[in-house]
Amino acid sequence: MTSPRAVLIGPPGSGKSTVGRLVAERLGTGFRDTDTDVETVAGKAVADIFVDDGEERFRELEAEAVRRALAEHDGVVSLGGGAVLDPATRELLAGHFVVYLQVGLSDAVKRVGLGSARPLLVLNPRSRLKQLMEERRPVYEALASLTIATDDRDPADIADEIVKERPS
Repeated sequence: MTSPRAVLIGPPGSGKSTVGRLVAERLGTGFRDTDTDVETVAGKAVADIFVDDGEERFRELEAEAVRRALAEHDGVVSLGGGAVLDPATRELLAGHFVVYLQVGLSDAVKRVGLGSARPLLVLNPRSRLKQLMEERRPVYEALASLTIATDDRDPADIADEIVKERPS
C-alpha cells in the first residue's frame, strides 16, 4: 500500500504548497496538491467551480481528490484548507504524518492578499479569513502529528524542520 511521506494541512496562506514542494525536494520525492487535482478533474479553477457548480460540488471533488492522493501518492501531499472539514477525510488522515502549518492572521493576509480569487474570501476577506482560521484551528490541531508556526519564517527553514521531525 502506498502512503504519503508527509501530509500538509492549514489555512489559506499557511504555505502548504510552497513548503510542500520544498519538503518533497529535500526527500527526493514528488509533490501533490489536492486543489490542483480538483482543477484537473473539473477542467477549471477552484474559484470557477465555486461560482459555476457551488461549494458542495467543490467539496465532493475535494474529498475524492484527497482520498485518491492518500491512497496513490508516496510523496508529499498538500490539502486544501477546508479539506479537513470532511469527516471521511479526517478518518483517512489517521495514521499519516500530518503537519499543521500554523499561521497568524496578519501573515496569512499578506500571503493570500485581500484581492485574491479565493472563493471563500470574497466578501470582507480579512474578517472571513479570521473566521475560517478560528473555526478550523481545533480540527487542524487534532489531526496534527506535528505543528509548526510559520509566521516570519523562511519556507526553507520550515521544510528543514519537517524533514528533521519526520518519523523514519
